[in-house]
Amino acid sequence: MIGLGRATRIYLAAGATDLRKGFDGLAALARQVLEVDPLSGHLCLFCNLSRTRIKVIYFDGSGLWICSKRLEKGRFSWPSTQEGSRKVSLTAEELALLLGGMELERVRRKDWWRREAA
Repeated sequence: MIGLGRATRIYLAAGATDLRKGFDGLAALARQVLEVDPLSGHLCLFCNLSRTRIKVIYFDGSGLWICSKRLEKGRFSWPSTQEGSRKVSLTAEELALLLGGMELERVRRKDWWRREAA
């Protein structure tokens, strides 16, 4: 079971990814593109070119999980590649919005004080 604790980070690879990759291929992308150790317990999200499928790779302490979702209609609101970086950090709330079909660019976060992760 995937448990999202306060220390769990969520990283998204902006732009398109070849989702034919399995455990080893996605783990390599997590290292190279997101600069995250796939065995760290953090979530790494990838999306295909047509933005109709996503895959999440996650290590639960004993093995890697790959979870995927395919939309029957519509597209995910996935960020495109930004200059110099393909890595986007999300909060658990933003992940829930993304998976629920919300457009993150149109959602505005309140100016509450939050402690930034080191």
